[in-house]
Amino acid sequence: MDNKKKLLDFLNDVIAKGNMMEWMGIEFTDAGVDFLTARMPVGEKVHQPLGLLHGGASAALAESVGSTASYLFIDAAKQKALGIDLQINHLRSVSQGTVTATARPLHLGKTVHLWEIKITDEQDRLIAHAKLTNIILDK
Repeated sequence: MDNKKKLLDFLNDVIAKGNMMEWMGIEFTDAGVDFLTARMPVGEKVHQPLGLLHGGASAALAESVGSTASYLFIDAAKQKALGIDLQINHLRSVSQGTVTATARPLHLGKTVHLWEIKITDEQDRLIAHAKLTNIILDK
């Protein structure tokens, strides 16, 4: 079993279990030295009243991917990463299918991480663009 598969299994079986990520159906699908990707199904569970993907669900996906990405760059036994600012622009609506979020670091400091997160639909069209700031604190 390769390291990427082990990492994705850990993220899906441990980090994303028993919390909002599991409830929303968020699944980590790819990881590299400078990115983390997850997908989320779009359906009634994450719809707003008009039957479209809720902006809050997109924000939760963005923060989940960005915060988990910070987790990969810290000493998780001694530190924690907490989101302190999320800015998101909703650019296109989606009513069904799957959306994919990819987080890439803009800054990885000792105490602050800044992530750019792009959320796309199944046709690779940009649905939302987010920036997440995480603070890195000692446990």
